Amino acid sequence: MAPPRLNCCFLCFCCWLAGVSLWAGGLGAAQDDATDAVSHARGLSLAFRRAAESALPSVVTVVAKAKPGPDDLRRLLDDPRFRRLFPQESPGESRDGQTVPQHPVIPQVGSGVIIDAAGVILTNNHVVQDAEEVIVRLEDGQELKATDVKTDPLSDLAIVRIQPAAGQKLRAARLGDSEALQIGDWVIAIGSPFELEATVSAGIISGKGRGIEKIRRGRLLQTDAAINPGNSGGPLVNLDGEVVGINTAIASSSGGYQGIGFAIPTDRAKWISKELLTRGQVRRAYLGIRIDELTPEAAVKLKLQPRSGVFVVDVEPGSPADEAGVKVNDVITEFAGVRVRGPRDLQDVVEQKPIDSKQVLKIMRDGTAVTATVTLQELQESSLKSRP
Repeated sequence: MAPPRLNCCFLCFCCWLAGVSLWAGGLGAAQDDATDAVSHARGLSLAFRRAAESALPSVVTVVAKAKPGPDDLRRLLDDPRFRRLFPQESPGESRDGQTVPQHPVIPQVGSGVIIDAAGVILTNNHVVQDAEEVIVRLEDGQELKATDVKTDPLSDLAIVRIQPAAGQKLRAARLGDSEALQIGDWVIAIGSPFELEATVSAGIISGKGRGIEKIRRGRLLQTDAAINPGNSGGPLVNLDGEVVGINTAIASSSGGYQGIGFAIPTDRAKWISKELLTRGQVRRAYLGIRIDELTPEAAVKLKLQPRSGVFVVDVEPGSPADEAGVKVNDVITEFAGVRVRGPRDLQDVVEQKPIDSKQVLKIMRDGTAVTATVTLQELQESSLKSRP
């Protein structure tokens, strides 16, 4: 009986050895998976690092100095930090031959990005608006006074010029294609939040085509990359190191970052900056209509898909739209070959077309498709009430 026992033990040993081999193989596969995961994470980290290294030399801090209004001055005088500077005097009283300033200058700190090595910087209008003096602080700490500032309040963009020293080389950022961005793409936001210069935060594109009350014209990118006070005017950068947006606003109940930030797409910023540089202001084309969203209920009644056009609420007499035969209750579905989903879409495409150019409108009127040709005119101040 000894041989059978030997065979049985030998079989048990083989089973044990096979089990050990399977366990070792499984452990090895798990280790391979972990190694792959770490490798992917390091690859992404390297992409972020290279994108930041590429963009950072073009990012600046913008310090705008302006005299405060009555409310701002009152808040300043009540601020203990200000009162400690003049502990026993009221504003306007003299101390040791020195007069306490009645109109102190309050700096507004934001960010900007160099778009031309000759000294052209793109930032937000609300960073430099009404400033008496604008100082640009470069990456190396050098400070230069702005020689010219041009603003466009409707888009919240501004151009600031500085004069580099002889032989000084500035690095202009590479402007990317914001239209090519997809929801979920990685991006980094760079700026000076809370005056912490050259701060980089990462996130993704959370949405496109957004609109907020603060910015009256143009569609925005939404991102969850951290944007805080001081980031305004700084770039939103893709993993190739290209600027794809200008950070401009946040949605927040606290005033700080809560995961919803907005940036002006560079495709729009390119047009705005060109207008400001060549004309000193932005000329916009317009149709002369007041429009509204095509609601799901209205879409059903008109046998249209939701968000497949905009509803014409009013037509300005003598406007380009009026002369082209556009009527109240028309639904504009396409302009110049571009499909229209909402009011911001129509505004965005209309205002960037050349003044006096002829463009084709596609309209649904009483269930019938209609085509109209409109000759665009320049948008005037009197026609700014939501008219594209």
